[in-house]
Amino acid sequence: MYKLLIINPGSTSTKIAVYEDENPVFVENLSHHPDETGNFKVITDQFEFRKGVIFDTLAKKGISIDSFAGVMARGGMLPSIEAGAYEVNEDMVWMLLNKPVHQHASNLAAILAYAIAKKQNIPAYIYDGVTVDEMEPILKLTGLPECRRRSYAHNLNLRAAAMRYVKEHGKSYKDCNLIVVHLGGGVSVTLHINGKIADVISDEDGTFTPERSGGLPIYQVAELMESGKYDSKTFIHKLKNKSGLLAHLGVNDCRKVEQMIDSGDAGAKLVYEAMALNTAKNIGEEATVVNGDVEAIILTGGVTHSKMFTQMIREHVEFIAPVFVYPGENEMESLALGGLRVMRGEEIAKVFKLPEEFKILKKETILPVWFQHLNL
Repeated sequence: MYKLLIINPGSTSTKIAVYEDENPVFVENLSHHPDETGNFKVITDQFEFRKGVIFDTLAKKGISIDSFAGVMARGGMLPSIEAGAYEVNEDMVWMLLNKPVHQHASNLAAILAYAIAKKQNIPAYIYDGVTVDEMEPILKLTGLPECRRRSYAHNLNLRAAAMRYVKEHGKSYKDCNLIVVHLGGGVSVTLHINGKIADVISDEDGTFTPERSGGLPIYQVAELMESGKYDSKTFIHKLKNKSGLLAHLGVNDCRKVEQMIDSGDAGAKLVYEAMALNTAKNIGEEATVVNGDVEAIILTGGVTHSKMFTQMIREHVEFIAPVFVYPGENEMESLALGGLRVMRGEEIAKVFKLPEEFKILKKETILPVWFQHLNL
């Protein structure tokens, strides 16, 4: 039996789980008040705070830190990586501390896992990180050479849903063309070909979501920026956090939108149907890449708990392929199952290597004192 500690920090919460093989011992989602996290200059300064949350939770559950065979962490904002498992090493920790692609709470996960694993002399891994990039080069091109479409997606849940489908249907992931859609606060529409995520339509250029803008008419965006109403930081925050359903209807909870629709709110119905139709259009767009040769369309993520919304999508895309719905985000389970595959020898963990341009810089910097001592 393999006992695994699972760590998944978010901006306002820390998700912690313990699994014994495929069985969850507990799964906790611990919310943090802004007063607890708001005074830290950068995300990684929260190390001691988040470590304390993890250790306090384990103590309350009566679980010893010495009982684990390994630690699984959500993949942070690293440079482009492949799908699957990576062992957390010093290069990865340095990258997340010093040169992450973006500041995000997920950057803490591997750092925390590394500290715990090093102290306990056990392995630590990330699995299917946000920055997995397997996109075909032709699908990255845009009409402006300075801009490339980027492969940012909810890869952990997307690949787990694909794996679940092939397992349930006796298929091989490498033999299927699948369109897998994560529907949550953000939306990722992905095309899986021959065991790789060959294309991604993220909420940068796809449908709007409960709180994100999705793709926008670019000339109107340019006019808004030129108007002086927004600086770039404020505008990006608006696109990511204050748009979509929230901007149109004042709520980002699909359950509340459906209550509005049920009470006869025609405006809410129009916006909700537009979000579903735009998602369906993105699915149709991906189908064209493989000339319509799609085995299944899989919908997953928190919004798929809504039968109303998934039915709206289903009506537009079921002519392409059968639609399967796997509700929920399933991040903790996905991390646990990925770790088990590595621990059992069913999958080999990859080695993260620092990009060449950072190797000299690494020699000139040191890990923070608080991390060198680990203080566990």
